[in-house]
Order: sequence, then C-alpha cells, then structure tokens
Amino acid sequence: MKIHEYQGKELFRKAGVAVLRGKVARTPEEAAAAFTELGGPIAVVKAQIHAGGRGKGTTKENSAQRGVQLVKSAEEAATVARNLIGKTLVTIQTGEEGKVVNQVFVEEGCKIARELYLGIVLDRAAAKPVLMVSTEGGVEIETVAHDTPEKIFKEHFDPHVGLLPYQVRKLCVLLGIKGASVASADKFMRALCKLWVQLDCAMVEINPLVITEAGDLVALDAKVAFDDNAMFRHKDLAELRDLTEEDPAEVRASNTGLSYVKLDGNIGCLVNGAGLAMSTMDIIKLHGGEPANFLDVGGGANEAQVTEAFRIILSDKNVKGILVNIFGGIARCTTIASAIVAASKAVGFNVPLVVRLEGTEVEEGKKILRESGVKLIAADGLTDAAIKIVEAAKNA
Repeated sequence: MKIHEYQGKELFRKAGVAVLRGKVARTPEEAAAAFTELGGPIAVVKAQIHAGGRGKGTTKENSAQRGVQLVKSAEEAATVARNLIGKTLVTIQTGEEGKVVNQVFVEEGCKIARELYLGIVLDRAAAKPVLMVSTEGGVEIETVAHDTPEKIFKEHFDPHVGLLPYQVRKLCVLLGIKGASVASADKFMRALCKLWVQLDCAMVEINPLVITEAGDLVALDAKVAFDDNAMFRHKDLAELRDLTEEDPAEVRASNTGLSYVKLDGNIGCLVNGAGLAMSTMDIIKLHGGEPANFLDVGGGANEAQVTEAFRIILSDKNVKGILVNIFGGIARCTTIASAIVAASKAVGFNVPLVVRLEGTEVEEGKKILRESGVKLIAADGLTDAAIKIVEAAKNA
C-alpha cells in the first residue's frame, strides 16, 4: 500500500525524522491560506499523486505546468493549485495516461546546501533491510544505478537492533557529511530505519534528502509503501489508503481476495499460484503474445472468486483471449472446472478461452468441462496452452 507525500511526512515527523512545515490543500483557496499560515516568503506547491518524477512532470492540459512549483505569494499559490487540482499530471513513472491530481501539498521553503538520495528496502538475498544513500539527490535513482552504480552506498542493518552509530559515520564519510551535520545524520538515519521496521514498510524513499545551510538533514520528499501482508497489524495506516490512486480493477480484486495487476497486453491470465502465474506470463511472451494481467486466484479459490476473476479480466477492453492455467492442489480441478462453468453462465465469454488443467482430480475436471457445453479450447500442457491462446488472440 502506498501513501501520499504529505501523509508520509506526518509519519516521519512523529518518528523524529526532520521535515519542513506544510499543509495539504484541496482547493486554490486552501492553498492560499496555507501559504499565509506558513508565513512565507516562499513556499513550494507539490502535486500529490502516487508517482515519482513530479518535479519534471507536466499536466496534460498545459505542458508548462509542472507538478512541483516554487511560489512567492498566497495569490501565486492559489494560481498554481488551480492549475494542478483536477488536472492530469504525466511523469516518467505514470506513463502517458498520467494521474489526476486531487490535492496539493504546500510546504515552506528552506535554504539548501546539498541534495542527497536515501532509500530503504528489503534485500531478500541478504534477508535484511538495506539503507541506500547517494550523493546524486534529485536525480532518478534508476539512472544513477544504471550509469554510475559506484555512487550508491549501502548498509544492511539488523531489524531487531537498527542502524548502528558506526554505520552512520561510515556513510557520512562516503557522502562527505562533516561537522555538526554528522549528529543530524545520526538522528535522521537511525530514526528512519526504526520507522521502516516498526511500520512494516516495503519501501521508504527520500529524493531529495537535503542538507540545509544550517547543516541539518531534512526530508524534502517522502515516498512510503507498506507490506500488504502486515497491514492487519496497522489498522490506523489502512485509513491512509487513497483508492482514487489505484486501478479500480485492482481494488475489486483485492476486495475479493485475488491478487491482480493490470498489464499492457491482450491475453488475460487466470492462474492459481504466484509462481505459476509468472511462468504463465513468461511462456505467453516466449510464444509471441503479451499478457494483459497478473491474476492469482490462490490455492483455495471458490466459484465466487473465479467468477469475479473473469469479470475483472473481461473489464479490460484490450483483452482478446483468456488463458486459464490451473494446477490442482488445495483447489481441486473439479472445483475449478465447476467454477468455470458457473462463471460462463454468469459472465459470458466473448473472447477465446483456453483452459489447461493439471493435478488433483484433473480427469474429472476435464470431463465436467467437456460435458458443460462451454465454448473453450482445451490444452494438454502449458506450452500447448500458450501456443493456442496466442494464436486465438491474434485471430480474435
């Protein structure tokens, strides 16, 4: 689950991570009032969407309107907010479709001496969280990682102990942080690592992390994402979820207990098991097709879930065919077959359907499908299924 910058900064503030003062505004009038309350003489108005690259992003309606702008008066703050709220912001991370801006964050300005980058993610290979920093703040970290990976410095830390002082000092040397700023860095980095662990974060990113002229480290940005599997421990964080920032089909799937991610292809995939779903998408691409989604109905899929899965897949107008790839284990093939028959009556398949079943009660499941009258293409293996659905989608 992702949250907005202003929400992330409030969590930072409560955790003792330095941030600037700011207020969220949902109307131009609120933006003007926020500027006045902050006391000027300058402020920054930032579009609030779940995507990076806002500073370089522009609105579809006016290519001169950037997602982050400096303002010097309440009137100017209102004008910028008016040009952003309700408009579609296109950034390097949103793609051409962009995201609609529903609110802006008006934040006080500060005198910046240096810009850095900081991020925390889980390093699965090391089975530990890793703190990453770089001198290249304000630049897309993907570009830095590709072009100058030597400028990214990493420190793994034990989640039970946290980041240790000697690790902070080591990073300060690598980043060229000296003097009084070292103490600020120690407080900042250790508090942020503690927050990452306590809130079950999947990712925390600050770009840029700035050092002010006074020598203090301050988070000028806040990208925070949480591990969905741990949200049962954080009912308060669930209230921060903004459904308008998420794909409606993905929200529907989540509410039904399905794992769904929309992609750009035209072949819908209905699979049980995340690994099998990944393999299914790979083999579709291997044979010249493009998957339209990742969809895992899980090991205990029932009739209602399978029916909703088909509804979600077919809601994508780009879908020209569907591949059902089921390995019966906990969910038996007979259960899935009966669910497909029920779904065909409830939803109706208007695109080619290829079904591959393997596992528990597979022969009985195939018999149910043969005798159902449902129009489908049976496949004897994954390769056979991929070839058939790619061909069917091309001819649809």
